Amino acid sequence: MIPWKLLDTAQPPGNGLELRLYQRDNEFSIKAGNYELMNSRVYGTEDGLGKLACQKIANHPQARVLIGGLGMGYTVRSALDELGAKAQVAVAELVPEVVRWNRGVLAGLAGNPLDDHRVAVHEADVAQMIKTSKNDYNAILLDVDHSPRHVLHPHHKPFYQSNGLHQLTSHLLPGGVFALWSNDPPDEQFHIALSEVFAYSETHVVKFLNPIQHREEANTVYVARNE
Repeated sequence: MIPWKLLDTAQPPGNGLELRLYQRDNEFSIKAGNYELMNSRVYGTEDGLGKLACQKIANHPQARVLIGGLGMGYTVRSALDELGAKAQVAVAELVPEVVRWNRGVLAGLAGNPLDDHRVAVHEADVAQMIKTSKNDYNAILLDVDHSPRHVLHPHHKPFYQSNGLHQLTSHLLPGGVFALWSNDPPDEQFHIALSEVFAYSETHVVKFLNPIQHREEANTVYVARNE
């Protein structure tokens, strides 16, 4: 088997674990410590996050979308595929090196989404960006933590509580969509929090084939919508 080659490292702001970018033939992996955060061969739910959210606003010719967490670009690509030519997609990524990787060695994985004229990348924390933004969005998509119960950054906790969700809705236009990726099975407590804040909420179990483990796996995508 071809060994993994370390391409680069990145230190997230704060006390996060060092990120390491690896390549093996045409496969890429980003790890934090010994934990694999993402792999270029396994992206079914990242793809699903963008699709499930942006299908609900596809009829808006000038939709404004905020995506928190760039990853390997798959969510951005799937969102762009659902949106019109005049849409605007803002991407907030906390780690500058991740942006650089997506403009370089990872660019072709999802079809160079950052080169799309509809995309603007912000090297910023999405929580702070939402808090200070003067813009309102048709959709806000988040893939920044493992799950509502496994939060990587303490200041993201409000995203998973009623008070924080209420604040988030103030940045959504009427009929606006909030969507969240989670590595865990459906969380009933979080679904209740969504239903207390949004007029409609859905929990999707997105199944996909893991070609590395040769088995079917599943993650969760939550989608909520204002009236």
